[in-house]
Amino acid sequence: MASKFVYQLEPEEFILGDGSDLGERSEKPAIRMSEAKIISGTAVAKFIRESLRSEVAAMASQSKGFAPGLRIVQVGGREDSNVYIRMKIKAATEIGINAVHVQLPRSITEVELLDKISDLNDDPQVHGIIVQMPLDSEASIDSHRITDAVSPEKDVDGLHTVNEGRLAIGDLGGFLPCTPWGCLELIRRSGVEIAGARAVVLGRSKIVGTPAAELLKWANATVTVCHSKTRNLEEITRSADILVVGIGVAEMVKGSWIKPGAVVIDCGINVKPDSTKASGTRLVGDVDYEQARLVAGHITPVPGGVGPMTVAMLMKNTVTSASRSLERLSRTLWSLQPLPLKLQRPVPSDIEIARAQKPKDIALLAKEIGLEPREVSLYGNKKAKISLSVLERLKNNEVGNYVVVAGMTPTPLGEGKTTTLMGLVQALGAHKRRNTMAALRQPSQGPTFGIKGGAAGGGYSQVIPMEEFNLHLTGDIHAVSAANNLLAAQLDTRIFHESTQKDKALYDRLVPKVKGERKFSAIQLRRLKKLGITKTDPDSLTEEEYGAFARLDIDPDTIMWERVVDINDRYLRSVTVGQSPTEKGISRGTSFSISVASEIMAVLALSRCLEDMKRRLADMVVAFSKSGQPVTADDLGVTGALAVLLKDALEPNLMQSLEGTPVLVHAGPFANIAHGCNSIIADEIGLKLVGKDGFVCTEAGFGSDIGMEKFCNIKCRTSGRKPNAMVLVATVRAIKMHGGGAPVTAGAPLNKQYTEENLELVQKGLPNLLQHISNGKAFGMPVVVCINAHGADTSAEHELVKKAALEAGAFAAVVSTHWADGGAGAVELAEAVIKASSLGNQFRLLYELELPLVEKMNKIATTMYGAGQVKLSPSAEEKVKRLTEAGFGNLPICMSKVSGSFTGDAKIKGAPRDFTLDIEDVYVSAGAGFVVAMCGEVTKMPGLPTRPAIYDIDLNTETGQIEGLF
Repeated sequence: MASKFVYQLEPEEFILGDGSDLGERSEKPAIRMSEAKIISGTAVAKFIRESLRSEVAAMASQSKGFAPGLRIVQVGGREDSNVYIRMKIKAATEIGINAVHVQLPRSITEVELLDKISDLNDDPQVHGIIVQMPLDSEASIDSHRITDAVSPEKDVDGLHTVNEGRLAIGDLGGFLPCTPWGCLELIRRSGVEIAGARAVVLGRSKIVGTPAAELLKWANATVTVCHSKTRNLEEITRSADILVVGIGVAEMVKGSWIKPGAVVIDCGINVKPDSTKASGTRLVGDVDYEQARLVAGHITPVPGGVGPMTVAMLMKNTVTSASRSLERLSRTLWSLQPLPLKLQRPVPSDIEIARAQKPKDIALLAKEIGLEPREVSLYGNKKAKISLSVLERLKNNEVGNYVVVAGMTPTPLGEGKTTTLMGLVQALGAHKRRNTMAALRQPSQGPTFGIKGGAAGGGYSQVIPMEEFNLHLTGDIHAVSAANNLLAAQLDTRIFHESTQKDKALYDRLVPKVKGERKFSAIQLRRLKKLGITKTDPDSLTEEEYGAFARLDIDPDTIMWERVVDINDRYLRSVTVGQSPTEKGISRGTSFSISVASEIMAVLALSRCLEDMKRRLADMVVAFSKSGQPVTADDLGVTGALAVLLKDALEPNLMQSLEGTPVLVHAGPFANIAHGCNSIIADEIGLKLVGKDGFVCTEAGFGSDIGMEKFCNIKCRTSGRKPNAMVLVATVRAIKMHGGGAPVTAGAPLNKQYTEENLELVQKGLPNLLQHISNGKAFGMPVVVCINAHGADTSAEHELVKKAALEAGAFAAVVSTHWADGGAGAVELAEAVIKASSLGNQFRLLYELELPLVEKMNKIATTMYGAGQVKLSPSAEEKVKRLTEAGFGNLPICMSKVSGSFTGDAKIKGAPRDFTLDIEDVYVSAGAGFVVAMCGEVTKMPGLPTRPAIYDIDLNTETGQIEGLF
């Protein structure tokens, strides 16, 4: 049966003529003194299968649950094909290969078959694909096109043109065709030396003859290929030390054709009448076995010769493919090729630097860092989305080191956290050759078109292409805006309809008859359950239940949900909605926020999977009812629609640094009224991809008192991850400002205090830096202070800062020139981070959730800000009581505070002590999972300055390039 398999691969390939032109010779063979030794393919194949079984077991022990995957694609259902498929599956199962028969209907078209093969190519669980021939299809299908559609990396039949071509030039690293490879293995098992031997291959088919000749050639035999047009055929075959026959004519090669003592490999299989057999037939090869065994030194029988070897080598190719896949999965170091920098002096503008560097094709970068093709959705060739399925594939991988980059209390110009983060990852990845991933928030269009500019970093440490990074990217912020505003529209619409309809009419519209049938939707059934109503028949509810179900009874004065737009538009800070006559006088005052201030953005950042995101969206509280009950997005029936809008947005975006290292860009919650960090999902994917010795470096918004505190107490509490180290970004400029230096204003020239050495100002401003060091140590993290060097700084100022930082307990303090020098300027910083991360992880949270809300606020204020206490306004006290009674008292706190001071007053610099922090308002972001404490008024809708950046931004219509963005 095994020998039949050889014939079934491509029956016609073995027949190059009817044999008549070759002639049948009558001469008697030269008889040897002893008969040929039998080369048993059955025995060799068994040995190979046993060896493969051990290999597969070792793979399973190396990676839990791992198994080689083989897919056998069959079109139609020919029973002769089914026989051979069952043989392959049986052999695969004995070895431990997960073999699946993919049976497709005869009606399948070529396009549909190609799509199916494409899916298998992209499936990381599939390591080998074979397409069973012949294709039993109704439609005309090009079998060669189908064979070549199989990925060369999964072409375990070895029939892809790429693998054939590799064999032709002597590159044996691809997959070898199974039958010829089996032949070669049998020759080697005979003990005959191939190198220097004269080999003759009779037959030139694609499946046997031609590749067999190539294999023998690269094994250093001198090879002659014969076919139906060859002259003096018998004379040529009789000169062969090794004779491989695959001509397709039963018993054509006689003993007289064979050199005494030669090795004869018979690849043929033919059915011949035999009245002595119960079946009436018997199987014979292309060699007259009875004559040949009297002449040859070694010979393969039919059946039991080449046939079993074909199956064995097919299994060997599959295991080899799986081994390569496991090696890639287990590889500790990426095959990353950094991009060289061409530094210029003076340093050009950010956009000039970005444009001077040609990014890698993003598909190449994805491959370099271990992503499978199906896990990457390309948006052009410079950015992509990463599928969440990568987390399932890498679930057993160890995670890497987790580093958070925070800052001291900044000047209005910013102190370069993102630039430092990018310099650090370029140093770690391109210079220290560690697997390293940056994880950033996506910038809002508000600052991009306002005054601050984008958030791609700067100088020679930035994300590229920076225009795409700072503008639409892949549309995630637009998806958040659409979802937010859909919820706002449904909220006001529900108030309108409840105000203008009676209970029964409202109920009938909410649960209408469709084609005479009335039923609740899934989200409506959840509302019934929440109300304690167990009925599922819409017509069985009582009048009281109609009203309870249909009427949310929202108190307009308690509405917390605002519409959003991703632009700075100060005139939307306070608006009135519902003034059209069609709204029947049901109007109310409300406001807009910038899109990144939406709770949905915080939900996106804190969700761990699609299911978790849906739950969080459902839990978002938008208002309270007149009886004081929270009204959620789920009550409004909008959860599923929100999830649909955000499905793709939950996938993080892949970009790259100037030096070609990977960057994950995802989510962008405000750092005041939300937690100000990129997404948990991006960090998780990064941590799995970099491996245990790699690094994921992420950024927390504003100073350590705001972004880093929330990163730890909210984000890390939710994800369960423990950061290994904190990088604290400081500048001499910011330290001088906190020492009493002149005000720093965006767009205005710096006072000479900042451009000349002033050690006194530095000394006076150090307490601010030291409080931030203390903040990092409060969470048990080693703190690496990075002095982001500016051109006007002096060595004496740097030394003063370093000395003070180390005396305050910083693990290290280094000066970094990454803005001017790229990753090379941050190598010392990278080395300090590597050393700090190697310490035992002592990370701890600041407070337990069981503490009352006010005590948690006090813990943050006294530890992180240096305050003496918090003081709540009467309104805030009332809201704390209401939220606690509603079950929100065990949530973490998100302090909303100005970024320019430890206090609630941005004008107070330095590091004041024992002040009272006023809490003006409190509200819940139930979906995000935290309670917001407002320390003074924080504007959620910025305004454009007198001269915004839009004056400089333009599109060059000749080149298509964006100008003036930075």
